[in-house]
Order: sequence, then C-alpha cells, then structure tokens
Amino acid sequence: MVDLPYIKTPYFKAGRASDLQGFDRVLYRAFEMLPGILSWGTIALIFIASFFVPVWAAYFIIAFDLFWLLKTSYLSIHLRHNWKRVRYNMRVDWQELTANLKHEHLRHLVLLPFYKEDIDVVEHTIQTLLSCRYDHQNIFVVLGAEARAGEEAIATAKAIQEKYASKFGAILITVHPADVPGEMAGKGSNISYMAEQARTQVLDAKQVPYDDVIVSAFDMDTAPYPDYFLCLTWHFLTHPNPHKASFQPVPFYYNNIWHAPAVSRVAAISSTFWQMVQQERPEKLATFSSHAVSFKALYEIGYWQTNMVSEDSRIYWNLLLAHDGDWETVPISYPVSMDANLAPTFRQTLVNIYKQHRRWMWGAENIPYILMGFVKNPRIPLAKKLRHAFVQVEGFWSLATNPIMIFLLGWMPLILGGREFNATVLSYNLPIITRNLMIIAMFGLVLSAVIAMTLLPPIPDFVKKTRFRFFMVLQWILVPVTLVVFGSFPGLDSQTRLLFGRYLGFWVTPKHRAAEKGKIAATAKGG
Repeated sequence: MVDLPYIKTPYFKAGRASDLQGFDRVLYRAFEMLPGILSWGTIALIFIASFFVPVWAAYFIIAFDLFWLLKTSYLSIHLRHNWKRVRYNMRVDWQELTANLKHEHLRHLVLLPFYKEDIDVVEHTIQTLLSCRYDHQNIFVVLGAEARAGEEAIATAKAIQEKYASKFGAILITVHPADVPGEMAGKGSNISYMAEQARTQVLDAKQVPYDDVIVSAFDMDTAPYPDYFLCLTWHFLTHPNPHKASFQPVPFYYNNIWHAPAVSRVAAISSTFWQMVQQERPEKLATFSSHAVSFKALYEIGYWQTNMVSEDSRIYWNLLLAHDGDWETVPISYPVSMDANLAPTFRQTLVNIYKQHRRWMWGAENIPYILMGFVKNPRIPLAKKLRHAFVQVEGFWSLATNPIMIFLLGWMPLILGGREFNATVLSYNLPIITRNLMIIAMFGLVLSAVIAMTLLPPIPDFVKKTRFRFFMVLQWILVPVTLVVFGSFPGLDSQTRLLFGRYLGFWVTPKHRAAEKGKIAATAKGG
C-alpha cells in the first residue's frame, strides 16, 4: 500500500465547511463564498461603472468584446483539432494496436449506478457494452440500484442479470442502503458502495490483482462506442504511470438526439464541444461524468466522496491532493454517448436542462476544497497550486458572468450613463462596435454547425433528412440564449447558493426515451 499522508487529514474528505472545526471551518467557508463574491462583484461593478464612469465602462466593454472574440477564435482552433483527433481515433484499428501489447491480464470494471431508470435504458447500455470489440469475459459489470428506489429498481437489475450474466465475466447487483449517516444520497455514495462490493465479491473472489483492473465509472445511460475498451486499454498500457492518471473519453449526448428539441440539442452539443476543447488542453482537464481510473488508485483513497454532489470531478482533486500533485487526466479523444435532455413536455425539458446545468455548475463546490487542500498540503509545488487555482476560479467565474456581460450588460453605459455620455461619439459607436465584434465571433457557429453534423449518428428513416439538416444548422442561432439561460443563470444560481450556504443536494437527471420509432443506438456512428 502506498503511503499517502494527506488522506489521513480531516480536509481530505471534507464536503462543506461544517465538516471542519475552528479556524479551518471559517477558512473553508470563506473559500465557499469566493466564487459568488467574484461573479456578483463583477456584475455589480459594471452597473456602478456604467452609472458613475460610463466612458470607462464603455471602453471596458469594447475591450472585453475584443477579448471574447480572441477567446472564441482560440477555443474554435482547439475544437477543430479535437474534431480531427476524434474522427481519426474512430477510424483507428485499436484491436491491431493493442495486439502488440500484453493486455490479457487486464479487467475492466464497469460501474452502472441507477435510480428509477426504465429497463429499456438499462438494457440499451448493456447491449452497447456487448457491441464493443473486446473479450467480454474480461468485463465485469456492476448494476448499482438504490434501496430508496424501491423493489422495482432491484427487479430491473435482476432481469438484466438473468438475461446477460453469461455474456460477461460477471454481473454483480448491489443495493446501496438508504439514509447512511454522513452520506449524501447521490451517485458518489452509490458508486463508492458499488466499488467496495465489487472488490470483495468479484475481484477478491476471482483473485484479480487490483493493479490489473481499470474502472469505468459510467452513468446509467452511458453507451460506449465500439472500440472504447480497446482505446482505453491502449492508453492505460502506454502511459508511463497509469496508476497516477485518470482517463477521460469525450461525452456525446446522442442516444436520443433525434427526438430532443432544438434547444436541448444545442445545449447538449455545446457541452460536448466544451469537453472536446478541454481534451486539447489536458493541463486544464479534470474528470467529467463518465471517466476511467485504476482500481488500485481508487482503493488506496477510499473511492469517491460520499458527502457532496460533484463526485465525477471531485475524484480528480481527491487523487491529485492525495498524490501531492502528481496526478493527471489523460484525454483519450474517443466518444461515449449519453442522453440529451428530453421530457414528456417541452416545458419539463427546459426545466430539466436548467437543473442538470445547475448541478454541473455546482462543481464550484470544488473550489473551496481545492484551495483548502493547497493551503494544507505543503508537498504540492507552489507553481502547480497557483495554476490549478487560477484555472478553476477563472473558469467558474467566466461561465457565470461572461455570457451576461456579452449579451445583456453591453448596453448598460447607454442606459445608465445619462445625457452627457449619450451625447458623445463613443455612445454612438459603442453598440456598433459591440455588434460588429459579436457578428465576427458568431462566425464560429458555422464551424460548430459543420462539426456537429459530421459527428451525429445516422439520420433515421422517420426524419425528413433535407428539412432536418436545415434545422440542424439553423438551431445554432439559439446559442446566445442557451449560453445565458443554461450557462450564466445556473452558474450564478449555484454560486449564490454556495455564497449563502444553501447547499444543493444531488438531482438525478430523468432519462426519457421517445416512442419505439425513435429507438436509435448512438453507437451506430462508430460501428
């Protein structure tokens, strides 16, 4: 067992300020308040400056618009590079690549936590696992039901186990107990329980060394593309130290893309694009949603945290702090597919998109954890601390404030500046300059539309292809709306709750599939 001193401290598994005592609690609480103070402070300063010094506010807005244009261009370049990389990786014969590597000893442990998902959702995921080109006897599947979901969830798991158990090395059913003291009901507590049950009932029973197990922590709707396990195996075996790295595929929200309304498609594909950009910036890449990591590393730190919401990103910070900064996330630039938000009604779909994005934005709860860890762990190099802290604080600040600053607050000097300012040439030119810069920046949407079209699964027969292609391009005019409504607003919502200590609980995104005519396997694109 590796000696990891930091995991023995009370800060390692802290979920919020109340988990600590004395000055540590005060310091952690101050860090919790920081994201909200920065975001609301920025917005307030724009209003104040627009009223008292409108000329300076106008110059700032023009400079910020120019910065946004340059940033958009920078991100578009990364998006294009990763688009080419993903398309290349989807064509690579990973079976041939791994044939030259000794990998028969490796086992893949797939964790599939679920709550009240329909059996069709569960079965679709199992079938996509079977469609993967890999020795399925070397894949162990864990179906993690929640006791609070009732007997129906357990019955679903048993039906899947009975039907598919012989096709995998093992299918284990676990039932996470309800109301465990110190735990928050959510994915983190469930998959931690699943991992420990898999250790005792599968790995130990089969005498599988922990070093030889790669864990894929999926959502219930995660459908890997056909060469996912081969691609992951190659990256694991060719990494110089695979037990000090997480492995991140690209999430495509394509399982039900042909049924989702335009606003849901734009929000989902935009999330995919952001993850593609991050794949080209591995120094800024933390784990997100479906990710993979060695079982050995997970076992050493006690698995995922059970007392907070953002377990998929928090596990990266857990591992980085535990290993004194010697940890990285490896982008594998290969897709897994999940569901876009879809509900029985359009209104509920919008509500679900907002709640899902608010849960993602609640990842700001990692900021106090990271800053506290950097204060308390002197073994991490200072330069690495400063870089990670800046990236996280600036990232959540940007997500919460930049769309509002671009699309809503650019007019504040004209509205609040008074007659004297509105009589200046600058006041006349401000909206023109802002408009022109935004028009140029929006040309990036053309690239987005092209990339989105090339990565989509085949268009099913029930969709009118010509008409749908037209609307798939036209839908990108919704981006300014989605950036504000499903970006800034849930970001500010989350940071405001964190600011005032009104902590969020875990919200499970409902998995709704349309009628059978639209039952599409997203993995068809890769297979």
